[in-house]
Amino acid sequence: MNETASSLREATAPVWRDNMALAQLLGLCPLLAVTTTLVQGVALGLASAALVVISSTTLSLLRRVLVPPTRLLLTLLILAALVSALDLVTEAVLYDLHSALGIFVPLIVVNSGLLAHAENVASRRSVGFTLLSAAATGLGFLLALAALGALREVLGRGTLLAGIEMVGGDGAFVVQLPWNGTLVATLPPGAFFGLALLLALRNRLARKAPSSGPAGEAPR
Repeated sequence: MNETASSLREATAPVWRDNMALAQLLGLCPLLAVTTTLVQGVALGLASAALVVISSTTLSLLRRVLVPPTRLLLTLLILAALVSALDLVTEAVLYDLHSALGIFVPLIVVNSGLLAHAENVASRRSVGFTLLSAAATGLGFLLALAALGALREVLGRGTLLAGIEMVGGDGAFVVQLPWNGTLVATLPPGAFFGLALLLALRNRLARKAPSSGPAGEAPR
């Protein structure tokens, strides 16, 4: 039972303790560039989460028939195929959202966090563990993108869910807050300021949380 609980904690650690963006500081380029609104952050987060789950699970299924030098190449080929399909589908179905995300959908293929997960987890662990860990990795990255997107949109535009019409049509509801916002929050410096705030908040909460590791081990 203890071994199962430990394995579960390890698999779900990427949601918070080992969050790809806020703890490992991986995948920061799309995190900083796309998150001018909550909608854009969530859209890229969902795309990244789906891709890490599919690619990592596929690699885990094939791990016993692969020789080590081919793993990275196969991971890149799988991600490239999935990203190309996703890029074409979003361009055909959600053209405005595709235009808003721009080059950052194709760049998912070289996201260092997704490649690291494929190399460190999918190529070494069982399919069940890999699936759970990949879902946790995707969810953690999605939460980071959504949090930064919401923060920058509220502070920079005075709205929430701006651009939702790109997904939900003209009848979609946008929250208008009682201020106009400040421009700097939507510019590149605002991305760094917002990320710094999220990192500080995450570290503060992590220090307050009790350690679940061995006696004497400090919480991460």
